[in-house]
Amino acid sequence: MPSGVAQSAPSLSRPVSGAGFAWLERAGVNLLVWVGIALIGVPLLLTLYLSLFNEKLILFPPQGYTLSWYAAILPNFGGPILTSLELAAAAVCGSLVLGVPAGIGLARYRFRGRGFVSTLLLAPLTVPGIALGLAIYIMLVTIDEKAGTTFTSSLLGLVLAHILVTTPWMVRLCLAALTNHERSAEEAAASLGAGPLRVIWRVTLPAMRPGIIAGALFCFVFSFENLEPALFLSSPGITTLPVAVLEYLEYHIDPLVSALAVAQTVGVAALLLVLDRFMRLGQVAR
Repeated sequence: MPSGVAQSAPSLSRPVSGAGFAWLERAGVNLLVWVGIALIGVPLLLTLYLSLFNEKLILFPPQGYTLSWYAAILPNFGGPILTSLELAAAAVCGSLVLGVPAGIGLARYRFRGRGFVSTLLLAPLTVPGIALGLAIYIMLVTIDEKAGTTFTSSLLGLVLAHILVTTPWMVRLCLAALTNHERSAEEAAASLGAGPLRVIWRVTLPAMRPGIIAGALFCFVFSFENLEPALFLSSPGITTLPVAVLEYLEYHIDPLVSALAVAQTVGVAALLLVLDRFMRLGQVAR
């Protein structure tokens, strides 16, 4: 074997240096980031593009472009939008009343049955939406039959169903906010003579503020977009926006729903930016 070949053979088995591994790691991370951006951004851009079509049927290429579909949102979906806003606001209020005390109790106190209560409060997160909606419907029908109420055909029934599905998210975000907050400030306040309620009001709740606001926002968006309970509990005159969109798509294939999706996305993004500007929602993740 020639000496030149023999001398070059060991170099073929030379291990990759640490700098090479670091470069590969950075390249892999950057690739995953760009893939994630593409998976999120491409559907949004396509939806925005479709919402500008000057067509009553979605055809490629379009004959022209228009903003008239945005003006048609309120005439077609004004009532369902108002119903969904009322429902989401009520669900947020109910989730705050139930979720914030539950989050404080689970994060700060040790008591018998704590694990069971935590599992019970977070259980709706593990149940498929359609199964949960059917279960809620059966439960409300049973209550109506036994008590003579009309939960299944009223806005109150929808509110109770949405509180059930949004409260676990409020509990989870409140727990996350308190997990990142040391108890030393609360213990110091208690050692200076503050009672338990005063400590919660003056120390614990301010520390939880980013988590409470993030939870309220998430519950609002989740309730506003939630479909499954409304499929079973909607009645004439009480139709939420997701159900109205589903019914609209049964008979129409036009860019109106795309325009509605873009308007919702812009509204939620603007709300997030405003809240993050004044409330610093990013702190809940620290």
